[in-house]
Amino acid sequence: MPINAPSATAERVGGVPGAQAHALADVTASDGALRRFLHGLPGVDAVGLEARAASLGTRSIKTTSKAYAIDLAISMVDLTTLEGADTPGKVRALGAKAVHPDPTDPATPATAAVCVYPDMVAVAKEAVVGSSVKVASVATAFPAGRAALSVKLADVREAVAAGADEIDMVIDRGAFLAGHYLKVYDEIVAVREACGASARLKVIFETGELSTYDNIRRASWLGMLAGADFIKTSTGKVAVNATPANTLLMLEAVRDFRAQTGVQVGVKPAGGIRTSKDAIKFLVLVNETVGGDWLDNHWFRFGASSLLNDLLMQRQKLATGRYSGPDYVTVD
Repeated sequence: MPINAPSATAERVGGVPGAQAHALADVTASDGALRRFLHGLPGVDAVGLEARAASLGTRSIKTTSKAYAIDLAISMVDLTTLEGADTPGKVRALGAKAVHPDPTDPATPATAAVCVYPDMVAVAKEAVVGSSVKVASVATAFPAGRAALSVKLADVREAVAAGADEIDMVIDRGAFLAGHYLKVYDEIVAVREACGASARLKVIFETGELSTYDNIRRASWLGMLAGADFIKTSTGKVAVNATPANTLLMLEAVRDFRAQTGVQVGVKPAGGIRTSKDAIKFLVLVNETVGGDWLDNHWFRFGASSLLNDLLMQRQKLATGRYSGPDYVTVD
């Protein structure tokens, strides 16, 4: 599977891909219709979900496959800095690392993207110019999402105007948990429109705040119906972020959505994935749940800041037989 796949070309109408709008348009015709659809989704067997995620996490990976998996995981990283202390210098350094993760080995793949706040997009764009690395920007009053829609859309437009290739938006979890599904849907559609034709949209659910697996399934379908290019677990700013179980559930959702609509949507687990062992477990989930069509950075990403260093150390160990340690990789 090539590291860079072509994007989906289905035209979206009102959040729903144009080729399938007739099949799903009635689902979002009213708040009541959307509620009936979302609450009509099959309930999640929590015990079964967690057992399957745990079982897949025990799969052993042989040396050759492990080397491939590590390179694939590196190519899927959204190298991220989302701190109040971010400076242009830090973002430039992050961009340089994304383009050349291991300067001593030019065969090391570049990461998928760098992810920054909107005011740092122009700096990041300059840092990765001429490379395959995309610039992603969080938006819509990240991480809480507590702002007026006009403010959220201004946030998105600023990032896109500065050159963002991807927008990572947060949903209004308060509205979702209160059952105001159409409000959340309309906001995602509005953000999708603000992204224009130049930026892909990742919709963040903050799964740790949604309380139940049933809510995660409903949020996944809501995001996809509204036009998400990716659905994403978390901001990385709360106690519970990406887990094998919630990621497995979202993978099942994108699989079922494509089966019904013919439209493929990506998945991005974010937060708490720190080691190569963790990353490979997630790749096994992808392979066993949705298959090779998603084993590409166009359709699967890791939101991480520290994961890349461990991937690089494990890559060096496979190449040299020695574990070089953290002193041999740059500190993010």
